[in-house]
Amino acid sequence: MESHKLNIHLLSDATGDTLNAIARAAMAQFDDPQVTYHRWSLIRTRLQLHRVFEGIQAESGPILCSLVDRAMREETDAFCARAGMKIIHILDPILALLQEELGIPSKHRPGRQYVLDADYFRRIDAMHYVISHDDGQADRGMAEADVVLVGVSRSSKTPTCFYLANRGIKAANVPLVPGIEPPELLKDPNCPVIGLTIDPRSLIEIRRHRLQLIGTGAQPGIIKTDNGDYVDYEMVEKELLWARRLCNQRGWPTIDVTRRSIEETSATVIKLMDNWHQKRDKQSV
Repeated sequence: MESHKLNIHLLSDATGDTLNAIARAAMAQFDDPQVTYHRWSLIRTRLQLHRVFEGIQAESGPILCSLVDRAMREETDAFCARAGMKIIHILDPILALLQEELGIPSKHRPGRQYVLDADYFRRIDAMHYVISHDDGQADRGMAEADVVLVGVSRSSKTPTCFYLANRGIKAANVPLVPGIEPPELLKDPNCPVIGLTIDPRSLIEIRRHRLQLIGTGAQPGIIKTDNGDYVDYEMVEKELLWARRLCNQRGWPTIDVTRRSIEETSATVIKLMDNWHQKRDKQSV
């Protein structure tokens, strides 16, 4: 069946992150969809809404909506009825369920999830922490980490730490380099350490691309660095084997990131952290 081009309008009174995530998750179930997303975020006045209607009429297509203000929703529904547009209010079934279970009505106030509360400042603090403790920096402050990620160079430690910071998790990362002993602080039983590993061929491709970006002239063949053969298959394989053995010796769980997105890796890190905390709590009873 041949797919046709589709306009999808994401209409939100906040940042639109929820709609973006839902749309991406849904469209991932289709092969090569020809979709154009039209993102209408922070829509909180009638004037803004009417301008959105003009844009939707110019590029007609279904609407995914997360507006919570009743008047704005009613006006949007009326517009869709007149224009023959299809609309889904994404939050409706969730709010209905929660209202029933909690026994209290929702407030219908836009942007309530984005407030400068303790959780917000915890995320900001975690972001600063990641910047200060990236790639083995500031060893002393590592004792404050909620988790420490270890792995060879270019094994996705830094981007994973930044994603975790957005969840309010203070994540430090330490590179594993053959011949160099990891910091003593990693032996502290009060901080979970998790290793990241990757398939050698995938790692070589990532390293080649990195070298090209920094202008070191990455070319097919062996590229020498101060630490040895950075993209030679045999040397990379030995480097990864050494890192896995170190993690096994120290009792650190490992995650293979070869076919994982940063989001999937982070979800696994959080799961391992939860398991670590549960185990520690049982031992302290």
